[in-house]
This record gives sequence, C-alpha cells and structure tokens, in this order.
Amino acid sequence: MKKYLEILKKCALFADIDDEKLIKMLTCLGAKVAAFDKKYTVFAEGSAAKYIGIVLSGTVQIVQVDYYGNRSILSEMGTAEVFAEAFACAEISSIPVTVIANEPCEVMLIDCSHILHTCENNCGFHQQLIFNLMKDLAKKTILFHQRIEVTSKRTTREKLMTYLAIQAKKAGSDSFNIPFDRQELADYLEVDRSGLSAEISKLRREGVIKCDKNRFTLL
Repeated sequence: MKKYLEILKKCALFADIDDEKLIKMLTCLGAKVAAFDKKYTVFAEGSAAKYIGIVLSGTVQIVQVDYYGNRSILSEMGTAEVFAEAFACAEISSIPVTVIANEPCEVMLIDCSHILHTCENNCGFHQQLIFNLMKDLAKKTILFHQRIEVTSKRTTREKLMTYLAIQAKKAGSDSFNIPFDRQELADYLEVDRSGLSAEISKLRREGVIKCDKNRFTLL
C-alpha cells in the first residue's frame, strides 16, 4: 500500500490523517486494490452496495442506463477521488448505477461497514474518517445539484451553455478542457448527439464559442 501513499494523501477521505496512521488504517479497514481494463465494469447496477471505491490511477465513469438502453453519464471520477460512498453509507441493498473504467485504472475498495463501525481495536482515526466521509458526501450533493441545474434546462443550447459556464468558472478561465468526448457530453447533458453537434457548430458560427475536440473557449 505504501506505493499509493502520495495518491491517498490527496484523497478527501483521508484528509488530516498522517502518513503513519494512514498505512495502519488501510490494514485495519481491509483495503484491497483491483485493476480494471478500459470499459470493464467496476460495479454493475444491481450489485451489492457494500464498497467505497477510490481511484488510484485512470478514470471511471458513473453511468445509468434506462429501460430502453439510453445512457446517461452522471459523473466522471479521476485519481484520488471517491465513488459509490453514498450508496454504501445508505445501506441500500443494491447499486442503482454502473461504474465503468473509462481507461485502464486501479481502484482501492473498502468495505464501508469498516468505516462506519468502530473496530475491536478502537482505532483513534475513525472519528476523523467519518467526518471526512460526511464532508465528501456534502460536496457530492452540491455537484449533484449543479448537474440538475444543467439537465433541467429546456433546450440543448441552454444545457450546453450552462454546462460550459460552470466548467469555465471551475477552471477560472474562459478556455478549459472538459472530460468528455462528443458522445459522452451528449450522454451527460441527456441530449441527442447529432443535435448537440449541430448546436456546437451553430454556436461556433455565431462567434459564441471556439472548440477543438474537448477544449472549449467562451468568447
């Protein structure tokens, strides 16, 4: 586990926990590491909501597929980010989404019950760990509301411009990269890809945006 220490120190779940305690903590929590190839399913919809995942390398996407096969990308998680914690903490029977490796990646898996319930050793880190987990969940709630702000817009143009405005604010610049290709962006915005491409072309002709692949500039 020591080789992942620098990554784990950046993880919100382990904030304010020193290196020595962190290594001991991982043993106490029964943390394990799994590797996944691109497009491999990390968690399948309907599987037991038991584990919290931490991305050690690569990226994963949280997706939802409806009855008719339409895919929505709920979020993308990168190195040192936590996923599936809300489902595990809620102690629901199964996960309502699918987590897919967006590229070859390594993921640390921790049984959530080992975090929420103090072990027989009465390890002193549990209080800090639970505080960090609750803070992480609160931040994820804010991000969820941002996505609602985007997808609740009526037109493809409004959805796209709202999303780009949020990304520009996040980057602190009028020029920024987004983590999606065109199909993934359409899935995130919950719009048709051809309609999205047409709207992007129209906005470029109108001088509202510039874009090259996944890099956008608001003019």
